[in-house]
Amino acid sequence: MLQHHHHNGITTLTLDRADKGNALSASLVEALIEQVSQALGDAKTRALVFNANGRHFCTGFDLSDLATCSEGDLLHRFVRVEQLLQLIWSAPLRTVALVQGRTWGAGADLFAACEVRLCAADTTFRFPGVRFGLALGTRRLSERVGADQARRWLLDGIEVKADEALRAALANGLRPVANSADAASINVEITAAVGNEVVDRETGAAIRALTRRDDADRDLAELVRSASRPGLKARIESYVASLRKL
Repeated sequence: MLQHHHHNGITTLTLDRADKGNALSASLVEALIEQVSQALGDAKTRALVFNANGRHFCTGFDLSDLATCSEGDLLHRFVRVEQLLQLIWSAPLRTVALVQGRTWGAGADLFAACEVRLCAADTTFRFPGVRFGLALGTRRLSERVGADQARRWLLDGIEVKADEALRAALANGLRPVANSADAASINVEITAAVGNEVVDRETGAAIRALTRRDDADRDLAELVRSASRPGLKARIESYVASLRKL
């Protein structure tokens, strides 16, 4: 479900549900929160890297158990994802996302929350939460690409390809390798993406805090307000049904 590796101050978390498009199940989100929290609490960790096995980085929420979920269950899941994203966004160290294929929904939000964001040429991004009335990750996306661009992508349901993501600065680099079975090549890519900071972690944390907005309470409140609107489950079911028609 989630592979964990730590070497030379770099913690790498690899999504390992390739048969499910690395969709975020409730248990995977909890595992991510646990591992991210541990990395952030370890003074020896200088970088946190996210990648994934398989064709796709992350296809969004795992909705395979939707039939048995209550609206309260869904609300809790969305809140936990927001809390995960806030941990990544406010991290006092370098965060890196290396993605490929479908990077949709919560996967795209995770990508946007990271500091170094590299995508393969075949990557596509989608932000479908607005289709079922969810306000999740919106401000962080706006921080990356600007308010006008973010609104267009969200409200028009646009699928963003790698070249457009690069032009808009959602991605800030192209991956030199993706889906490689060669672990050595992946390790080289990770090392290059992390780079070498010339400051201590405390100074790095201060610089990061001064160069990004942090409206965590407002973001969480807006998410809860949107997810608490009656009919959430029905809206998600309608969205899932629309996907089956494609």
